Amino acid sequence: MLERAFTITDETGIHARPATNLVKAASQFQSEVTLEYKGRLANLKSIMSIMAMGIGKDAEIKVIAEGNDEEAALNHIAETLKNEGLVD
Repeated sequence: MLERAFTITDETGIHARPATNLVKAASQFQSEVTLEYKGRLANLKSIMSIMAMGIGKDAEIKVIAEGNDEEAALNHIAETLKNEGLVD
């Protein structure tokens, strides 16, 4: 299991478009990919789970990947967060 913490810097937080791209990114991997926010966990392969979290600007999140391709999954999610302008 690998995990990495991030701080959301985008003014609107994780809204529909970047959430969709995060789900697409996570779905490419066999590993379970989970997003943690305020002690709650969401499957990063489920758009409804991510949107229900209500993640806004300055939110502290953690992405957790567990499985045979966990390192690649975590690196790709980190890259997607950056590319979407959600983190610095």
